[in-house]
Amino acid sequence: MAIAPTPAQISAARETLASLDPALERAHAQTPAFAWRLRTGGFEGLFHMIVDQQVSVASAAAIWARVAAGLDGEVTPEKVLGTEIEALRGFGLSIQKATYGHEIARAHAEGRIDFDHLERLSDEEAVARLVAIKGVGKWTAETFLMFCEGRQDVFPAGDIALQEAMRWADGAPARPREKDAYARAAMWKPHRSVAAHLLWGWYGAVKRGEVALEDVPA
Repeated sequence: MAIAPTPAQISAARETLASLDPALERAHAQTPAFAWRLRTGGFEGLFHMIVDQQVSVASAAAIWARVAAGLDGEVTPEKVLGTEIEALRGFGLSIQKATYGHEIARAHAEGRIDFDHLERLSDEEAVARLVAIKGVGKWTAETFLMFCEGRQDVFPAGDIALQEAMRWADGAPARPREKDAYARAAMWKPHRSVAAHLLWGWYGAVKRGEVALEDVPA
């Protein structure tokens, strides 16, 4: 079962990050304390993430409620594989997402990934197993490990919001490319997931107008 870091652990990690990298000091100072975004894990957690993608928060919640009800509350690989694609579409899923649900369930059933013991794999091994499944991209795999497994040293460098917040932190004229963002985040080990939460929190505060940025290239 995934265990999120405690508020004290998050606070300590933030202090460490700010001391390790002066570029994060402003984000740390301007971002209130936050809780870890821990979600349901396993097959259900990954399927839920796929369902949530590219729709509004409200729509995602409504569709997931229909999916869960349609599966009689049993969001398991066996239940999903036993439900026809058209039936899944009837719950509000696109044909693509319904197909991906089957692909993820089949990968588990065939032993290509074991959601019951995924924690035995390193972050790199787990990402590799996940992205080998049709429909699961690297960003999805990394955020799944962070949010659904509570892993504390994962950094989804392809995330545009994180890239933009990194640009602000460094006072750079352009967002870093994914490869460069990975390299930039390397110094934040072993707290890269906390760094991601911090940058997301800071990005959100700026976008909501709660924090003003100064002397940062537009």
